[in-house]
Amino acid sequence: MSKTIVLIHGAWLTGLAWEKFKSRFEAKGYAVHAPSWPYDERPVEELQKSSDPRLAKLTVAEIVDHYEAFIKTLPENPIIMGHSFGGLITQLLLQRNLGAAGVAISPGAPRWILVAPRTLISALPVFTAWNGWKRVLTMSFDAFCTNFANKLPASEQRAAYERYIVPTPGRIYYDGALGIGTGVDWKNPNRAPLLLTAAEFDRIVAISMVKQNFRAQSKNPNKTDYHFFEGRSHFLCGEPGWEEVADTCLSWAEANLRKG
Repeated sequence: MSKTIVLIHGAWLTGLAWEKFKSRFEAKGYAVHAPSWPYDERPVEELQKSSDPRLAKLTVAEIVDHYEAFIKTLPENPIIMGHSFGGLITQLLLQRNLGAAGVAISPGAPRWILVAPRTLISALPVFTAWNGWKRVLTMSFDAFCTNFANKLPASEQRAAYERYIVPTPGRIYYDGALGIGTGVDWKNPNRAPLLLTAAEFDRIVAISMVKQNFRAQSKNPNKTDYHFFEGRSHFLCGEPGWEEVADTCLSWAEANLRKG
């Protein structure tokens, strides 16, 4: 049984966003790692003031390579758990036959998954930004409140925004839209068991996209499950009730670890 967990954050965040999950899983006896994306390994305050210029050119494939290299340094095959773009990265790591089990929370979609209108609307600020494909972009506080953390109490939104939100490369959105580096062999026989979850009030990753993703991944001969979280937004790993999300995801992983 693997007692190691790797947590993978999504766009606009760093590994700090997993601090609640990390503490909770460590209290259960796990060795928990939440490395940030390349060029995002500095404190949030520093990233908010000045991004590494190399971040603008970061691709999805390079993020996957970054986590693959990290996972291969670990003493055992870990449970891999990712949120949003991190959920896409989780699926791509499983595609590389890594992980004892994978959990993709409100995951970004692999190639050939149809993007829902609501999701496209939430991403418009990236696609309409001048030279957005080769720039580092910043999420506005209004977008955070309206689309990202729309079920977080208003009294907590400003503090959460200032603690967790950092600039992100527009390039990864174009990679996702064009299917660059995001392809999955749905029938890969070496893929670890996978759970995909959706959230009722998620305005970033629509429920329909997660269900579509689930149907595609269900072509795999290994176990694939789906879980729906009621009353949650895209920020379900940090808003009230996050404990249930963490426990549900870990319990599933514990019960479905890859054999051998």
